[in-house]
Amino acid sequence: MAKIVVHVEHSAGRARQASLEALGAAKATGAEVVAVVADPGAAEVASALGAAGADAVVHFQGAEAFSPDAAARQLAQTVQDHGANALLAAASAQGRELIPRAAALLDSASIADCIRFEAAGDGYEAVRPVLAGKALATVRSSSPVFCGTLRPNVFPPCTDAAAGAVETKPSIADPKVVVTEIAAKQAGRLDVKEAPVVVSGGRGMKGPEHFHLLEELAAAFGDAAVGASRAVVDAGWRPHAEQVGQTGKTVAPQLYIAVGISGAIQHLAGMRTSRVIVAINKDADAPIFKLADYGIVGDAFEVVPALTEAVKTARAGK
Repeated sequence: MAKIVVHVEHSAGRARQASLEALGAAKATGAEVVAVVADPGAAEVASALGAAGADAVVHFQGAEAFSPDAAARQLAQTVQDHGANALLAAASAQGRELIPRAAALLDSASIADCIRFEAAGDGYEAVRPVLAGKALATVRSSSPVFCGTLRPNVFPPCTDAAAGAVETKPSIADPKVVVTEIAAKQAGRLDVKEAPVVVSGGRGMKGPEHFHLLEELAAAFGDAAVGASRAVVDAGWRPHAEQVGQTGKTVAPQLYIAVGISGAIQHLAGMRTSRVIVAINKDADAPIFKLADYGIVGDAFEVVPALTEAVKTARAGK
């Protein structure tokens, strides 16, 4: 039977949503799924991964700090030990760092930011955006092990519980590099890459003092994040962590609301795979309307508060 190894990221004793989606994508192929999780702080995560679709779990114990080179070697070792023919991770900062390292150890290549992954013959086939998202490329790997990262918010997590038997192994000793400190983001704020709803603002917001309108709209949804265009970030209105675009973060939420964003190619490259796109702009000829599923031509300072109240009313009626 085909086997797929999936790297699982975790924080505060819980697996990251993007990793649960990667487990779901692997499970959907019909293959046996082996989840890999590593210390520090992974014991609770490892015991819960069976409910997320993992047929087996490998827990590397003993590490006091995260090491990218050790983690990559542990992934490659697991692939070889289980005879797996694919290695997956979320297309997060950590996944993008680990999968190319592990692919090199497996004499393979890394296929990044896949938005579709499925079995094809004796191997696997993936689809990924190219040319700043203007085209989609269908890719197959000629290596015995397919190595790739999957874009968050694209694949549904698995809802069927599996065996999830946990095998513990010692972490690889003497890593070359370890993470000594993590500057945590502000508590309570969702990352734009993981949020199911993203409300982004551009130059049309006229200044940082008006972004509270977008924050209030995001809060009305309850599980939304605030994003920004490159022009806004360059002007110092919002932090770089919120930038959506080719030189920022690539997002694929269920709902993307672009407020006062004209639709420059650089920005479209980072959000064009969103499931539903809503554009709010005074300029009826703004390029963003060509991509949007729904467009509102109007003043953002009138439309956004009205939309916020509508969302609150709709959620209160549930």
